[in-house]
Amino acid sequence: MYARITGTGSYLPGDAVSNTELAARGIDTSDEWIVTRTGIRSRHLAPAGTTASQLGCEAARRALDMAGVEATALDLIIVATSTPDFIFPSTACLIQAQLGNKGATAFDVQAVCAGFAYALGIAEKFIRSGSHKRALVIGGEVFSRILDWQDRGACVLFGDGAGAVVLEAAETPGILATAMHADGSYAGILNVPGQISRGQVTGDPFLRMDGQAVFKFAVRVLAEVAQEVCAAAEMDSADIDWLIPHQANLRIIDATGRKLGIAPEKVVVTVDRHGNTSAASVPLALDEAVRDGRIQRGQKVLLEGIGGGFAWGAALLEF
Repeated sequence: MYARITGTGSYLPGDAVSNTELAARGIDTSDEWIVTRTGIRSRHLAPAGTTASQLGCEAARRALDMAGVEATALDLIIVATSTPDFIFPSTACLIQAQLGNKGATAFDVQAVCAGFAYALGIAEKFIRSGSHKRALVIGGEVFSRILDWQDRGACVLFGDGAGAVVLEAAETPGILATAMHADGSYAGILNVPGQISRGQVTGDPFLRMDGQAVFKFAVRVLAEVAQEVCAAAEMDSADIDWLIPHQANLRIIDATGRKLGIAPEKVVVTVDRHGNTSAASVPLALDEAVRDGRIQRGQKVLLEGIGGGFAWGAALLEF
């Protein structure tokens, strides 16, 4: 038994917000400063009160529609998010209720920007075990609510959005190999070091990042995990039709492609228009490339993500 993606979907809230618009809001930055360092030109920022479950539910509906699957037929729902609606219940359970599903296994995965790679790998293993047949995997984030808008080095990088896939049991291979890793000794270079305790916020409730340290670590392990899944599937990176890396920074994306020997025209890039949407970035990019016709059935696609923890993962699939 194998697991195959049968539908993709995505959702971006509101209108795109350009770098110039951010500067006009009082942030000490400019379009030139952001573009030269990150490649980001715009991002979507959710209106106040918008939740990860709302974004995720819309992306899920679009993925279910493409797959021709009713929400009631799902037996597994996994949501990757670092910005859940509540401490509990899980965002997955909230989306389950909005979709009208009852009885499916539903839970969240917290691996930040590696979350979708983790969630997809977990869902694939559920299906290959034979315990589940039809999964909904979502990456959804409202990162704008955990940003310090005075920290120009970080706040300009992120955006909000959601992406989803429907994964179904199949007799022919879909997902060929997955890998997931973490190293908690790097927790200090990217985190939100705050919490709610006894009704009060303790620590720092905003995202903090050592950009240079993240860049060096990301470029190294993204190439390694890509090579790992290729080896597991007995393939070479030259056999990959499309690379969809985590959309954090254009320099990281370009460096990863070069390390793997993958031509730039085979790398799906959305960071220029979406910014870093954390767990949503990979499924957002996947859905865009499927819907615009770049990714075709039978092609080999490599997905990979990396985020705070530090956590990283990859999935190699035949679409």
